[in-house]
Amino acid sequence: MRIPKSLSIEKLKNMYADKECTPKEVITEIINRSQADTHMNIWITPPSMDMIQPYLDRLEKKSPFDAPLWGIPFAIKDNIDMAGIPTTVGCPDYAYIPETHATVVERLVEAGAIPIGKTNLDQFATGLVGVRSPYGETHNSLRPELISGGSSSGSAVAVARGHAAFSLGTDTAGSGRVPASLNNLVGYKPSLGAWPVKGVVPACASLDCVTAFTQTLDDALIVDRIARGLDEEDQWSKTIPIPIPVLPKKICLPKEPIHFFGPYAVEYKKAWESSIEKIKTMNIPIEYIDTQLFSEIAAILYDGPWIAERWSEIGHFIESQPPNTAFPITEEVLRLGSGSTYSASSVFKAMHKIQLARHQTKKRLEDAVLIMPTVGGTWLREQVREDPIETNSQMGYYTNHCNLLDLCAVALPSGFAEENTPFGITFFARSDSESLICGLGDLYIKQVSSSNKNNTLLVSVCGLHMRGYPLEEQMHECGATFIREDMTAPKYQMIKLPTVPHKPGLIKKQDGGASIHIELWEMPIEKLGKLVASIPSPLGFGKIELQSGEEVAGFICEAFAATTSQDITELGSWRNLPVHGDRWRPLKNAP
Repeated sequence: MRIPKSLSIEKLKNMYADKECTPKEVITEIINRSQADTHMNIWITPPSMDMIQPYLDRLEKKSPFDAPLWGIPFAIKDNIDMAGIPTTVGCPDYAYIPETHATVVERLVEAGAIPIGKTNLDQFATGLVGVRSPYGETHNSLRPELISGGSSSGSAVAVARGHAAFSLGTDTAGSGRVPASLNNLVGYKPSLGAWPVKGVVPACASLDCVTAFTQTLDDALIVDRIARGLDEEDQWSKTIPIPIPVLPKKICLPKEPIHFFGPYAVEYKKAWESSIEKIKTMNIPIEYIDTQLFSEIAAILYDGPWIAERWSEIGHFIESQPPNTAFPITEEVLRLGSGSTYSASSVFKAMHKIQLARHQTKKRLEDAVLIMPTVGGTWLREQVREDPIETNSQMGYYTNHCNLLDLCAVALPSGFAEENTPFGITFFARSDSESLICGLGDLYIKQVSSSNKNNTLLVSVCGLHMRGYPLEEQMHECGATFIREDMTAPKYQMIKLPTVPHKPGLIKKQDGGASIHIELWEMPIEKLGKLVASIPSPLGFGKIELQSGEEVAGFICEAFAATTSQDITELGSWRNLPVHGDRWRPLKNAP
């Protein structure tokens, strides 16, 4: 059985339960994928069997029924401790080897999850772009010329590229949300203190959160249930209950025009407008509010005295090292907090301004969820190199306020601004109202899914485009999702075409014929032309009648091809075709 290109907790749990694969087979495939993607600079300590084997061995002593994350591979941002593995924070000279796991890592491992390596990041978790690392610029998972987002760059791309089912990031200014948006993922940022930060190298200790990148919101909430909870040894840890999804009484949207930027500003604007139309279909009252307050608070993070907290965490190291030890732009940013720019009184003024804003926000967001774009645009990696400060600053316009105002947040995919250029929105709520972002997030995902179904169609495949065969990749490239196995009406002849490689052809008969095993995939209508263009004669595209009488689109074959091809109708399925003396292993329920 081929390991799915996109990994998720639920998908892997089902595959393990059906004995379709083992954790070791999954890890082997992950190692192969990470090696193939070396040029993307995703990993600092990449997956290796020597490192992972002890965790595989531990699974033998655990039952999948008692360990909710049994065999689930996850990646760790390299500012979070994994016992025995260097923590570099993106700076080789800073590296140390911790003796114990960070609290969240320990909890996940105890639940059966498998840590597979340490991911690249913007050095010292300072940046939202993913290019500020001596270990290389992390490429966007879909378009390598674009930024991946940061600082949790490698963690997001690892999940997006199928190297992990989920990953841990951190979020101080938006690092757990921006990379999610740019790589079409869910980014879950719990309330401050809900997940312990013991074993996490501080960026801005009073604001730091550990976060999760996942393919689905359900997966994020599974991770949340394991990671959440008070750690008595962590001075920042709090007891915040597990969120139980409920809907808010109202949705808040920005009253002011949204600030869009970058080479796809126009496309991002259209994607935001499309997202608003979907939000309106949820039938929850909408209030347009003044968000200028959030912008003013966001500015404090880097253009105010809070930058001094970052310097207080890492400045002693930079001062003690030779010149150019730190990444140049990172040191430049951090040193803004090192001098006399901000006085003690400016710190207190900022604290009082933030406290007032928290008080106002608490009233404004009572029983409400605020929705904003996760980011207003993206950049080419080259553009960020040319103007590193301003491009990074723009990325935080809708994220920097979050932790200063003690909000929880979840970033969700919301379509595409351009082909292979994802767009995302973020749901914000008060720290005591995480249930609201979970409930509304789930509803929004269902609304989007329902809307998308109106723009898709079922496509039948019966040969090399089925799961586990060489052309399955074409289905994924066309945005198709496997739905189910099925059978045709008992009216078809299946032939083996004399091509290289051999392909099947389905010919509908007026008399005779048999039911043939097929797979049904759901594909965006706009992508169908790409698939049809790849089909060589005598194959074509038309209607396939199912055993239920329903007709779906699918591969058909011209009748003349039967005169030069082998009739294999009696096999009932392409999966039953002998290959080199062996037989393809039929999937469960296949004939």
